[in-house]
Amino acid sequence: MQGGSDIFASLLPLIVLFAIFYFLVIRPQQKQAKAHKEMIGALKKGDKVITNGGLICEVVKPEEDFIKVKLNDDTVVKVSREYIAKKIEKSADE
Repeated sequence: MQGGSDIFASLLPLIVLFAIFYFLVIRPQQKQAKAHKEMIGALKKGDKVITNGGLICEVVKPEEDFIKVKLNDDTVVKVSREYIAKKIEKSADE
């Protein structure tokens, strides 16, 4: 009996450390990745987005792997879905 409790007592700090690491690092990162994936999936024509490169553009046509975006009145480009950083929410004055 004594040997089993010694093993548990020596592993307890490691288990506590893993639990802290999980709740402070892993879980929030998973929630953020899920929210970003949902945002990318919900993009539609007319939404304004910011790319990872810092370009502000308007969605023209969401496709399976790419999103066609309009940079200005004349320029339409394809951007990979992974490079969309965030969606710009419309403010009240627009």
